[in-house]
Amino acid sequence: MSAPATLSPTLALACDLISRPSVTPVDADCQAVMMKRLGDAGFALEPMRIEDVDNFWARHGKGDGPVLCFAGHTDVVPTGPISGWQHGPFDALIDEDGMLCGRGAADMKGSLAAMLVAAERFVGEYPDHKGSVAFLITSDEEGPAQHGTKAVVERLRERGERLDWCIVGEPSSTNLVGDVVKNGRRGSLGAVLTVRGKQGHVAYPHLAQNPIHLVAPALAELAAERWDQGNDFFPPTSFQISNLNSGTGATNVIPGELTALFNFRFSTESTVEGLQARVAAILDKHGLNWHIDWALSGRPFLTEPGALLDAVAASIKATTGRDTQASTSGGTSDGRFIATLGTQVVELGPVNATIHQVNERILASDLDVLTEIYYQTLVRLLT
Repeated sequence: MSAPATLSPTLALACDLISRPSVTPVDADCQAVMMKRLGDAGFALEPMRIEDVDNFWARHGKGDGPVLCFAGHTDVVPTGPISGWQHGPFDALIDEDGMLCGRGAADMKGSLAAMLVAAERFVGEYPDHKGSVAFLITSDEEGPAQHGTKAVVERLRERGERLDWCIVGEPSSTNLVGDVVKNGRRGSLGAVLTVRGKQGHVAYPHLAQNPIHLVAPALAELAAERWDQGNDFFPPTSFQISNLNSGTGATNVIPGELTALFNFRFSTESTVEGLQARVAAILDKHGLNWHIDWALSGRPFLTEPGALLDAVAASIKATTGRDTQASTSGGTSDGRFIATLGTQVVELGPVNATIHQVNERILASDLDVLTEIYYQTLVRLLT
C-alpha cells in the first residue's frame, strides 16, 4: 500500500470516502466530509435529508450565467461475500499493481473525489468565474432512487433553479479513462403481468383453465415483436421477460394464476404510452384475463453534440491525447432525473470493468487524470 504522504489530493480523499461503509442508503458521513471541503472553498451548502436519504446541493458563483453541476452518489452496493475479497472491501488501499481497491472505487467514490478536488482548484484559481459550479449528491442511487436525486430535482424545479450542464460521475470508461462518455440512456419500463385461469385437477383439464398454456402464445408474440428501429443514437427498443411464476408446487394441480415480470429498455423512438397500448392489444388479441402493474424507472434522455459534449471531448483529448466515443449503452443512472430540467447531461468516470463485483478496483493514477479532465472542462465552460 502507498504511504499516505505519497497520495495525491484526489487519491487521499478517495481513500477516505471508500473507507466509509456507506451501503445504500447509508451515507456514513461521506457527505459531511465533502460539504466541509466545499464550504471551506466558498460553496453555499444546502443539506437535504429526505425520508431516510441524505442529499446535498452546493453552489459557488454568481446568481446569473450558466450552471455546471457535478452529480453523483455516496452510497455503494453491498460487498457480497467478504471471503471473496483479496483485501477488505473498505480497507481503501493501493496494491502493488497500482490499483485502488475497495467498494466504491469505480462506482463512484473515485469520481466524487476527482470532482471535488477539480472544483477546489478551479474556484481557487478563478474565484470570479462566470456562472456557477454546483454539486448534487445523494446516497440513494443504488437503492430505490426515490428520495435522492429524483426528489432533489423536484425541489430545484419548484424554485426555478437553473442547470445548464451536468457531469454525472458514473464509471463510463471501457478500457482507458475517457475513452467513452455516456450522452444518454435508454428508458426503463418494468411490468408485473398477472394472467388468471381456473385451478383444477390435471386429469380433468376440461374443468380448468391453465394460465401457462393460455399466456404462452402471447408471451411468444411479445418477445418476437419489433417495437421500433432505434435511431442514430439508440439501438432498437428491447423486451425481456425476467421471471415466470405459477403453480402450487403439486404435480397434479393446474394452476389458477401466473405472474410474469418483464422489462422494456426503450429508445426515444417509443413512448411509455405507446408501449403500454401495444402490450394491451396483444394480450387482448389472445383473449386473456389479465392485469398489469407498470413501473417506470426512467424515460430515455439524450444530449446531442453541443457545448457540454464539445468541452468534455476537448478536455479528454488535451489530457490523454485520445478521442472519446459518445454512447447511450448500459443501464439507467440519476442523469435521467436531471435531464428532465432541460439540462445537457453526460456521464464521465473511471473504467467500469469491476463495478458491483467482488474486488472492485481501478487504476489509481486514473483518478488524477480524471481530476484534470474535470478541471479542464470547468475552465472551458466557465471562463
